[in-house]
Amino acid sequence: MKQRLIGIDAGGTMTKVVLFDLQGNEIACERQSNDVVLKHPGWVERDGEAMWQAVCTNLKALLEKTGTKPSDILAITPSGYGSGVYLVDGEGMNVRNGVISADTRTIPLLEHWRATGQARQLTPEIESGLWPGQTLALLAWFKQNEPQTLARTVHVLPTKDFLRMRLCGDVSTDYSDGGCAGMMNITRNEISRAAFDILDMKEWLPKLPEPGQAAEVVGGISARAARETGLLEGTPVCRGVYDVVGCGLATGFESADQLAVVAGTFAIHSTLHRKPTLNPLPTIQNRYPVDDLVIATMATPTSASNLEWFVKTFMTAERQAASARGSSVYDLCNELVETTMAKQNDILFFPFLLDGPRGAPAGFTGMTAQTALPDMLRAIYEGVTCIHRYDMTHLLTGPDAAKPNVMRFAGGPSRSAVWAQMFADCMGLPLEVTNGGELGAKGAAMCGAVATGAYANMSAAMKGMVKLERRFTPEPARAKVLLAKYGRFISAINSNVADWQRQQAAGKATAA
Repeated sequence: MKQRLIGIDAGGTMTKVVLFDLQGNEIACERQSNDVVLKHPGWVERDGEAMWQAVCTNLKALLEKTGTKPSDILAITPSGYGSGVYLVDGEGMNVRNGVISADTRTIPLLEHWRATGQARQLTPEIESGLWPGQTLALLAWFKQNEPQTLARTVHVLPTKDFLRMRLCGDVSTDYSDGGCAGMMNITRNEISRAAFDILDMKEWLPKLPEPGQAAEVVGGISARAARETGLLEGTPVCRGVYDVVGCGLATGFESADQLAVVAGTFAIHSTLHRKPTLNPLPTIQNRYPVDDLVIATMATPTSASNLEWFVKTFMTAERQAASARGSSVYDLCNELVETTMAKQNDILFFPFLLDGPRGAPAGFTGMTAQTALPDMLRAIYEGVTCIHRYDMTHLLTGPDAAKPNVMRFAGGPSRSAVWAQMFADCMGLPLEVTNGGELGAKGAAMCGAVATGAYANMSAAMKGMVKLERRFTPEPARAKVLLAKYGRFISAINSNVADWQRQQAAGKATAA
């Protein structure tokens, strides 16, 4: 009998189901794109039922295409994007569309909390920042704007926990998702009733899932889920972690001298600490399932999804040509960018299509009649790299900040040598890439390996399942050029923010 692990990763754009062996090798992956529902400006939603059906379809295909016997599956563990929310009734059915963490409908609400002083009360209690797609903010919005949704909801669930409920009926969360949601006090490691008191939202408390350990078996595949997925009834289902933590586990992130970087829809940077850090105050803070550490994370939706938008919008011919050759258009992008690296490129790209510093627009500056596609692609690569440095600087500044000396890198750019080298040059740290492509799913599978006793603990799982594959060190000449561009990048952002603030002040004066 072969022992196999399955990890699910329901991300911002794709739902993936991945098969691993106990050495952490990725055997096969099935994926489907997720349809985004955009009913109103700022709303970013998903049909939870469609996401579950994608998981079922992918699981059946994975078993069939690999010839894997259902009895070979040691455990299955879900992961997914953190925060956002899925609201279900007593039968486990969605009472409305789920909300993706890139949603921004709560911005006016957050501004109100800042004006009333509630934000100052909240942040030390949840030991994290306040941001639009955070579950805590969304629950407040639903109470205010959709009281019927509050009345119908029986369970409030993060992404992975919604999927696990469908797999085995368990209703719970882990400490990483609870912290990411803004619902927990990290020091006490418990749901923060005080936060819900501050916001007068006690009605939500009975509907919240109880948090527990990530690497724990919490049930077995139900008879219904077995019929829908092709898995064997009773197959162990483990609690798991949300995707940022999963990527950390899958890259061997386990000590304070490392900086974990994920370049995907969000620009994500994380450091590890013995206790919560309040200066700097991270976007997200939660318990980490290694040595009882705390992970502090900065996250903004400003990363590699900007390249995806450009490719889908402006590179139709190149995508078709790459597909005809049986290759990826992103490999072509890497080749085109590499051809420009020996020449000067003064174009700036601001990767704020989804979000950015208040008032800073997305787009290009500095183009001329001689600008060609490779030059624009290079500017996108460099702009994404610059915003990562911008966010990293905040996380690594302050008396509680960590002092990492190496990066562990995940996300699409980790598969691009030219882009990975840019990150090393711009951020001034050696960059390491570990084995595997679907790291969120691998982190989930690692939780399953520990939960079922294949490894004694997560540190042992890292040693057995994570292997260092590539290392990039900063190149002084390239770093000098890129850091000069970073200086111009920051000046332009600051100028735009100042303009925005002047416009706001003028508008208020006119209204008065």
